Amino acid sequence: MGVREILFEIDREIAQLKRARALLKGAASGNGFHLNGAGKNGRKKNHHLTAEGRKRIAEAQKRRWEKERKAASGR
Repeated sequence: MGVREILFEIDREIAQLKRARALLKGAASGNGFHLNGAGKNGRKKNHHLTAEGRKRIAEAQKRRWEKERKAASGR
């Protein structure tokens, strides 16, 4: 395959991607479908953890680390 053929294939793929992008962009603007987790106003939705939730996650991770340390030491 020569350079011309390769360039032709690349241009063809770029055109297909541009069409797909345009379709997705059109769908995103009208159907309540939002990209990148953005809400209707275009801003990302923030998900907050409570102090209790952070503490539970930290404790669970410490238990996982302890389990790994015990397994690595051969107990």
